[in-house]
Amino acid sequence: MASIRRPHSPAKSQHLLRHQHPFAASSPPSSPLRHSSSASSPRHHHPGTRHPFLFLLARRPLPRFAAFFLLGSFLGLLHFLSHLPLRPHLPVPPNAASQLNQLQQQQLPIPHQQQESNPGAAPAERGGDKLLIVITPTRARASQAYYLSRLGQTLRLVRPPLLWVVVEAGKPTAEAALALRHTAVMHRYVGCCDNLNASAAAVDYRSHQMNAGLEVVENHRLDGVVYFADEEGVYSLHLFDRLRQIRRFGTWPVPVISDGGSNVVLEGPVCKQNQVVGWHTSGEGNNLQRFHVAMSGFAFNSTMLWDSKLRSHLAWNSIRHPEMVEQGFQGTTFVEQLVEDESQMEGIPADCSQIMNWHVPFGSESLVYPKGWRVSTNLDVIIPLK
Repeated sequence: MASIRRPHSPAKSQHLLRHQHPFAASSPPSSPLRHSSSASSPRHHHPGTRHPFLFLLARRPLPRFAAFFLLGSFLGLLHFLSHLPLRPHLPVPPNAASQLNQLQQQQLPIPHQQQESNPGAAPAERGGDKLLIVITPTRARASQAYYLSRLGQTLRLVRPPLLWVVVEAGKPTAEAALALRHTAVMHRYVGCCDNLNASAAAVDYRSHQMNAGLEVVENHRLDGVVYFADEEGVYSLHLFDRLRQIRRFGTWPVPVISDGGSNVVLEGPVCKQNQVVGWHTSGEGNNLQRFHVAMSGFAFNSTMLWDSKLRSHLAWNSIRHPEMVEQGFQGTTFVEQLVEDESQMEGIPADCSQIMNWHVPFGSESLVYPKGWRVSTNLDVIIPLK
C-alpha cells in the first residue's frame, strides 16, 4: 500500500527546527525571502524580549558603572543645592566705599610718631619698619621669671619686626626658656660663660653676655638697630618707636635709681635739637669719663659691627665690651669704639627733653634660686586667728 507524505508548511518547519536546534533562533538560515521580508516590514519586539539599552548594560559592566555614577552625582548635587539658604541680592549704596574708609580711620588712628615723621602719608609710602634687636643679659635667680615676664610683656606690644636676644649666664635653663615662650615674642635664647659662678657680681659676667649677643648679630648679619635692655629696667613704647629713627648712633637721658631708692641720678646727653652739646653728670668722680651714657641709654646701627667705614678709629678688629673695666666705665668704653665725638651722635627725641626709660635696680639678689623655682618641702606658716 502506497504511503502519502504531506509536506510541512514553512512556518511549521521553522517551528520544528527551533525545537530541534537550540541555536537556530540566534542564527537562522539565511534566505532571500527572509531578508526581503525583514527589510520591507518593521521589526516588532515581543513582550518577552529586553530593550537593547538594558541588554547593553547587562552585558558590559563599564557603561553600567558610568551610567549609575552620573545618576548618583546628579542626585547628590540636586540635594546639595536644595539645602542652600536663599539670600536675596541687596543693592550696594553708592557711598558705601567712603563710609567704610571713614569707619576704618576712626577705629585705627595713625600713631603720633608717624604723623610727625610724614603727616598724611600712607603706610605703603612710609616703607617697612626697621628691625629692632634687643639684647638682654640674665641669670638664674629667684626673681628671674618676674623680670623676664615683665620685659617680655612690654616687648610684646612693640610693633614688629623685633628680635629679643636673651643671654643666660651659664647654661640655658628650662625655667627661663618656658618663661620666654609664654611671652609670645620672637626671641633667641643662648648661654655663655659655663664656668662662671652664678652668684658672682654683675660686673663679672654682664660684659661677656653682651658680647655673646653681639656675636649672634654679627655672625648672622642681622641688619637693624641694636639696643641693650636690662631686665630690671622700665621702658615705654615710645622709646622703641624712636629707636627705628636712628641712622647711626642715638642717645638719650636715663634716670638711674640707686639701690636704696633714696636718690635719682640722671645720666645722658644735653641736646640742642638733635645735636649733643653736653652731658649730665652725677659727681666729680665721673669727670674722667669721655661719654656719660648709661648702658640702656644708647642704640646703634648693627652694620657698624662689620662695616669698618662706619666704625671709630679706636675699633680695629671687632666691637666688643672690654672684660676688665672699672665700675661705671662700661658704657663710655663701648661707645668710644662706635663714635669719635659728639658730632657723630643723634640726640633723641628733639632737645632730649623726654624720659623714655628708667633703670631700676630693685629686687633682692641674695635669695636662693631653687631648681624649677620650687621647694622640696612645704613652708611652715602659722596664721593667727583673730
